[in-house]
Amino acid sequence: MAGSSAPWIGSAYLFLQSTCKTITLPALYESSQKKPCVFKALKLALAALCSDCPRGSVRLVMDGHGSGWAGSCLDCDCAPFSLPDSTGSVNGVDMLKVHCSHPHLIVQLKFCKQENCRQFLRSYREGALQKSLQSHLQLFLATTTVPLQVELKAGSEHLDKMLKDEDHCLECIYREKPDRLPDEEITELEEHLKSLMLHQSTNNNVAGKDCSPLKSPPQPYPPQGSSLPTQLTFIFQGQQFDNRTITPDDHQKFAKSVSKKWKQVARSLQKSCRALRDPVVDNLALEYDREGLYEQAYQMLLRFIQSEGKKATIARLIAALEENGLVSLAEELLGLHASEDCS
Repeated sequence: MAGSSAPWIGSAYLFLQSTCKTITLPALYESSQKKPCVFKALKLALAALCSDCPRGSVRLVMDGHGSGWAGSCLDCDCAPFSLPDSTGSVNGVDMLKVHCSHPHLIVQLKFCKQENCRQFLRSYREGALQKSLQSHLQLFLATTTVPLQVELKAGSEHLDKMLKDEDHCLECIYREKPDRLPDEEITELEEHLKSLMLHQSTNNNVAGKDCSPLKSPPQPYPPQGSSLPTQLTFIFQGQQFDNRTITPDDHQKFAKSVSKKWKQVARSLQKSCRALRDPVVDNLALEYDREGLYEQAYQMLLRFIQSEGKKATIARLIAALEENGLVSLAEELLGLHASEDCS
């Protein structure tokens, strides 16, 4: 690792879970009203790693050019500090994707430069990141307290078990190369936050009401009935069906019933879906190994839906199921079982 001339880049997943029964982070992030608030809290918690503030609470402001970020501490007189990367990266730490996997909110992080990753690990080990996350979530969600349980993983490695061995943690993170650019949703939230900051550049009030909903919240599922660039109908078992987009109900049924064959279906879908090309499928299996087969299958199909958009049609899924002998599940998705039960 040290002898390589290539830039030091690695990836890890930060698992967040509220231990308060009345606060469910995935549900809040899925809400168009609360999503900007949760995103802003995540952004500021990472920004706090750049400061020497003992409280771990910062105010994020636009720089003088309106294209990047600068920071200052909320409740003390710490000196202002700069956030050098204007692309959305905070001190060499990028948020690439936020996954909702009840009860966890899972943040995929990209690290640029070994020293930045080391700084993050120390902040995480000392509890500063956890404290900062709790503080900013409490602030922007306008609630009394948001107790958090945090966990850090790189591939199949649980880094919490080895935090004292910093070099080993760095090796694990370095081995996990990011498999994506920042998600479109992250980019949109970033622009939304910048726009919000520009409008409030003369206002020092940072209460929860600062988080306005997105004008057009990103949808995980394409709208049903939308015009399709592919075939409008398809044939299955001699019957003709509308080639609609995959629905949330399809998604749930698939994840519940596909069981161990989800990887075989993924291999079929990857032939025409770049987002599922190797090593993505194996990475998903490792990432959600603890959550089990349902979540692995759910996240795989979610990756397909989000990457393909309007092209994520039921015909493509049915073809993949047929190819792997899952005819009964294909019939269930098309409502054939229900028709037989009613006859």
